Amino acid sequence: MKKILFVITKSNWGGAQRYVYDLATALPKEQFEVSVAFGGTGEAGASVGLLAERLASAGVRTIFLSSFARDVGIAREFSAFSELLRVIRTERPDVLHLNSSKAGGLGALAGRIIGIQRVIFTAHGFAHNEMRPFYQRALIWVVSWLTILCADVTIVLSNYELKRAPVIFFRKKLVVIHNGIDMHMQFDSGNIIRNAFPSGVQITGTIGEMIKNKNQIALVEQAKNDPDMYVAIVGAEGEERPHLEEKIKEYSLANRVKIFGFIPVCEVLHGFDVFALPSLKEGLPYVLLEAKAAGLPIIANRVGGVGEILDAKDMNEFSLEQMVKKTVVLYR
Repeated sequence: MKKILFVITKSNWGGAQRYVYDLATALPKEQFEVSVAFGGTGEAGASVGLLAERLASAGVRTIFLSSFARDVGIAREFSAFSELLRVIRTERPDVLHLNSSKAGGLGALAGRIIGIQRVIFTAHGFAHNEMRPFYQRALIWVVSWLTILCADVTIVLSNYELKRAPVIFFRKKLVVIHNGIDMHMQFDSGNIIRNAFPSGVQITGTIGEMIKNKNQIALVEQAKNDPDMYVAIVGAEGEERPHLEEKIKEYSLANRVKIFGFIPVCEVLHGFDVFALPSLKEGLPYVLLEAKAAGLPIIANRVGGVGEILDAKDMNEFSLEQMVKKTVVLYR
C-alpha cells in the first residue's frame, strides 16, 4: 500500500481544496493510505476551514500546518518551510502531492531534500498570468519554473494552462488532467435563492469565493445599469465581501443584488435562470462543470480552461472517475 501525502496552503473551500478532497476520498482505499496537510483559512494564525471539517467527516487523517498563510514574508516562509520539512520527514510518503503555489514551491524543495520517491504538483492556474507588476510576474514565473523543475510531474487542469506554463526544456514533465465531477449528481429546487427575490424575475447567479479574481463586482456594476437585473452572489467569505456590500449599498441595489455566503452548489443552481462566471482568472472551474450539468444558460469570461468546458461535446472527459483514473497512473 502506498502512502500519499497531499499538501495545500489553505483549508477554506475553493476549487483547489475541492480537488484535494475529491482525490483524497476517491482514491482506492485498498491501494493508498492518504493524509492531507494544510494551513488555516488564509491569514497567519487563522483557524482551519471547511476542507478540514469535510476531510475529518470522511475519515481522512489531517495535519495542520500552523505556519502556512496566504501572505508572503521571508520569516514566515522560512517557518513554513521548516514545519513542512518536519512533517514530510515524519510522514515519509511514497507520493507527495502538492497543490497551490506556496505549497508547491516549498513542498517540492522539501521533497527533494528529503528524497521522496515521487513528487507531484498540481498547478491550479499559474499566477504569473495574472495582471500584476512586471517584477512580480517575473519572480512568480521563476518560482513556478523551479517548482516544476523539482517535481517529477506537474498536472495542469487545462490545455490553456499547458500552453502558458513556465517551462524551458522539460515540457514533457507536464500533463493535462481535467477536473472532474460526479456526472450523476442531484440538484435541489433552488428555492433558497428563488424565495429571496420577487416572484417571476429572472435571476443571474454566480458562485465563487469572494476574492478579486472572481470579479463578482462586474455583476454588481451591470445590475446598477440594468433595472431589470437580479443577481445572486453565492460563495465562501473573502476579502472582497466588504467592497461588494459597500457598492450594493451605494447603488441602492439591496432588493436586486443579494449575497448569500457559502451554500452547497447542488442547493442553489436550479435557483438561477442564468449562470454567470465573470472571473478574471480560472484554472478549470468545478462550478462551471456543474452549471453545465444542470443545464443552465451560461455567460462566462473565456479565461483559463473555461472555453474547454463551454465547447466540450463529451462531458465524460470531465468526470470524477476519469480524473481519479488518470491521476492514479502518475502515482506508480
